[in-house]
Amino acid sequence: MKKQLTLLWAVLAIAFSMSANAEITFPNSVYSSLDYGLYWFDYNDAKKANKGEPNPYYSSNKKTVIYIHGWQNGSVTSRNRETLNRNRSGGPNQDLAWYWLDRGYNVGILYWNQFADESEVKDAEAKIHSANGPRNMRWKSSNGSYSSGPNKSVTDLLYTALVDGMPGFSGSELRVTGHSLGNQLALTISNKLNTAVNQGSLSGAYRPDRIALLDPFYSIGEKSYLNNQWTGERSKDIVDTLKAKGIAIEAYRSSPVTSTFLAGDNNASLMNSIAFSELKPWNFQFWQIAEKHGAAVTHYFWSRAFSPLTLDRSSTQVPSASSSASVIKTWMNKNKGVIQDSGAWSATPADDDFKEKSRL
Repeated sequence: MKKQLTLLWAVLAIAFSMSANAEITFPNSVYSSLDYGLYWFDYNDAKKANKGEPNPYYSSNKKTVIYIHGWQNGSVTSRNRETLNRNRSGGPNQDLAWYWLDRGYNVGILYWNQFADESEVKDAEAKIHSANGPRNMRWKSSNGSYSSGPNKSVTDLLYTALVDGMPGFSGSELRVTGHSLGNQLALTISNKLNTAVNQGSLSGAYRPDRIALLDPFYSIGEKSYLNNQWTGERSKDIVDTLKAKGIAIEAYRSSPVTSTFLAGDNNASLMNSIAFSELKPWNFQFWQIAEKHGAAVTHYFWSRAFSPLTLDRSSTQVPSASSSASVIKTWMNKNKGVIQDSGAWSATPADDDFKEKSRL
């Protein structure tokens, strides 16, 4: 059994680390020195959001989408950072951010890759919720060494970076997305935004309108840093709070990483309480776990380029990046999810169609 678990974690490590590949070239300094926080993207460039400094790729009155990556095992020494060009993860060799920019969005990525570069996924996961987990807040340099980090969780660090990096926000939509472990950050940061709005320290525009969980991952087992809750339980509690505020929450599952119990908690109670889509990225072979894991990101961000996806070739819309928040809320309240019915053998969402499926 021990050998089986070791092999399973090795496969997952490959899967997660392969999905961290990116096309944009960042300077070596972002890997050799601690660099985390919010980067705003334009068509051919990205610029870090620094407090008090104007950023040419951010407009306070625009709709905004934020992406948060997951586990990054081996990415720092390889000098790789994720972007929305998913070419090395099996997606198209094009920057999917362009489709959002074309539609009037600010596009931002919250980076925590140096904290997330751990050989054990649970060590990276702990940093999301606590500065006092198994590895505290150590961060990895491109030379392979670790250094002590700030005494704040990744949630606290990225929340501050996000608020500081979008001053005076008044856009009509704030959408927060997270892949793999990053889904937990999408929820914890959204929860902090919601709390700040409730307390009056931020305007209502900062409360997320939509949250997308892309092949979300939660490890199994109780966590001492969460008062013995599972991370999936903690995430479900947050979902319940955010749902009560009318936030539209959707999830897209694309790989066995999140549905194999020995690897991760499928968190059925959470998935059954939101709009849930099962993807079939059959354009990849069964052993291409990394590509399947990353397919949810490709599907979601690429689907913004097309008309809303539908149910059984009808006019009934299913969850996608192009569907409205009201469509997501409708599926949240149904006793069914959806599963991909056609288009499984191609990477593009353009030919995808769905049918209803039972809840998990």
